[in-house]
Amino acid sequence: MAYARTGPEEIRAIDRWDDGVGWLAHPDEFGRRASHAVRGEDGIWLLDPLRGVGVETLVADLEGDVAGVVVCSCWHARDADWFAREYDVPVFVPEWMDRVEERTDAPVRRYRGAFDPSVRVIRCEPIPMWDEAILYWESHGTLYVPDSMGTIDAFLAGNERIGLELFRRLTPPRRLRRFEPDRILVGHGEGVFDDATRALENALAGGRRRFPRAVLESGPGTVRSLVGAVRD
Repeated sequence: MAYARTGPEEIRAIDRWDDGVGWLAHPDEFGRRASHAVRGEDGIWLLDPLRGVGVETLVADLEGDVAGVVVCSCWHARDADWFAREYDVPVFVPEWMDRVEERTDAPVRRYRGAFDPSVRVIRCEPIPMWDEAILYWESHGTLYVPDSMGTIDAFLAGNERIGLELFRRLTPPRRLRRFEPDRILVGHGEGVFDDATRALENALAGGRRRFPRAVLESGPGTVRSLVGAVRD
């Protein structure tokens, strides 16, 4: 299955550090959709969250108030409305991002610039119908890339620990080279915590060169993920 269509399952915690934590709500699905709770200046932000059994306890372990739910990709409405109701907070969406409001029942708050003073939002619109907000917290060296990069097989080629989505290999987000993250979180798969800056540079520098290999190794997986996303 590309993306699970079942009800809530027991979550699997991933990507733990002092200022955040991630989880897989459906650990066995091919797309391995990852959700995160990350500390900002205004509180805890829930990024592209999926509902699962035990998620409330995981978020509570960060010991802070939830400030809001943040949708970082136009394809990641996911369970944003459920979390917004659970924590009585709005769903934050960039003013330039389409497709989210019609898939969310909770109140949506559009923001310009950034939703929290501590985060930098990088606007990405690689192709029509793909709007993505990449986030960077300089205070704790955390980079979050919802869709352009990932760590599951559908994103990787060769010895990559993190790779570009197949079509993004042709137009890599080179602006990310300005960052030297301590960790990279992604919307599909577990994050990279070991020598993250080097892994990022390897992916960006060799993404286009490894495109033919990626077509052979991850092309079928990319198709499965795209079909699953369209059905979402």
